[in-house]
Amino acid sequence: MVSPMLQNLANLLDGSLILTDQDVKISDRKLLQENIYKLADVAALSKSADKGAAQYFIRKVALAYGVIPSSIHDLYLARGRGELPFTFTVPAINLRMLSFDVARTVFKVSKDINAGAFIFEIARSEMGYTDQRPAEYSSSVLAAAIAEGYTGPVFIQGDHFQVSAKRYASTPDTEIQAIQDLVKEAISAGFFNIDIDTSTLVDVNKANISDQQKLNYALSAMFSNYIRTLQPEGISISIGGEIGEVGGHNSTEEELRAYMDGYLSEFSMQAPGMVGLSKISIQTGTSHGGVVLPDGSIADVNLDFGILKSLSRVARSVYGMGGTVQHGASTLPESAFGKFVESEAVEVHLATNFQNIIFDHIPADLKSEMYAYLDKNNASERKPDMTDGQFYYKMRKNSIGAYKGNMWKLPAETKAEISQALEDQFRRLFSHLGIQDTRNFVDSHIKPVVVEPDLKYYMGEVTEEEEVSDLAD
Repeated sequence: MVSPMLQNLANLLDGSLILTDQDVKISDRKLLQENIYKLADVAALSKSADKGAAQYFIRKVALAYGVIPSSIHDLYLARGRGELPFTFTVPAINLRMLSFDVARTVFKVSKDINAGAFIFEIARSEMGYTDQRPAEYSSSVLAAAIAEGYTGPVFIQGDHFQVSAKRYASTPDTEIQAIQDLVKEAISAGFFNIDIDTSTLVDVNKANISDQQKLNYALSAMFSNYIRTLQPEGISISIGGEIGEVGGHNSTEEELRAYMDGYLSEFSMQAPGMVGLSKISIQTGTSHGGVVLPDGSIADVNLDFGILKSLSRVARSVYGMGGTVQHGASTLPESAFGKFVESEAVEVHLATNFQNIIFDHIPADLKSEMYAYLDKNNASERKPDMTDGQFYYKMRKNSIGAYKGNMWKLPAETKAEISQALEDQFRRLFSHLGIQDTRNFVDSHIKPVVVEPDLKYYMGEVTEEEEVSDLAD
């Protein structure tokens, strides 16, 4: 017998589905595309049990439609073996606001240019201030793919599953458990790409570089082993490591080798015969969100592309990975993005500038309300020398979750303006990053595996919000 709750959700889709006890069948694909937004609304905004049921149902419908959460691991290892040209860098896009609408725009542009190598991601820190747990995030992405008629592998990633150095110092077992719980939650939601970031634990005060990286690589290996024990049958989750916290000193080859040699030694003992990392994040001179000047503008960044290239080559030739990953890049000038391809970076993470574009188009009265919220709730984080421009630029992400419903319910014309501005931006960035026609590479190297969702996970207890102010985005 079909669950009444699922049948009620199916009724939102205007007869485009047929439900049976065991399966979901699509009777009208076009009608489903036109109505899936109704289900996405429930999955993001409902306060009842319908929220989890809608998230589960979207995943089921997506699989029936041909949208399959996947791992990019095999594509990256093929690049490490030299089987792919170094003509593209994969964008990993953090959706903080209007996730369904923004993801639709990404899929629209990607279909137009025959792109397949792109990732949607969300960081541990972002989940709190954007009010998006993994199941909600993935449901927004999958529903957006359906709305745009996109089928095939879709890569959803846990970005900066980062250990808090402060909490690790006081209660290490509790912090380790928090990361493990998040990993399990994310995999259950269809995140088959996870970046483990224990670079916060690098101790530069130690004289020996291997000793500096020891805790970093040891915990990375432990978390990697944990991921491998949970990954669904037939899927090798793409795992990323990190050797230098973004905003710190620029990474070196010696650090990369110390981290990777230590990691491989530890991981081979814990998970003999299993594959480890597919990529490595390094520091090249950027910072998350950029450095804000007194007038609210962003300072120029002196990014070392030479490090990115030389360490990418070491990562591939010595360790078989796809290459290096660049964080904190979205506020760089557009002229810089082609240099990521020239520098052979395998992946670049983009977030803040998309948030900026949306804030630029928010109605003035709503923006004023959001800024008033910051004045009330984030006043303690305002430093004495901060201008209004600096404070609101730095803090405004903290208003996103509280006003998520307001954003979803923006007038259609406002959403259309935002989508057009983002579409223009994505077209330019994707061209610079060379991902046109990468669908061909994805189809050649990624064999999607259908993983059926577990309703019990989606109807479980709501995860409590974490204190993540010290973590990276």
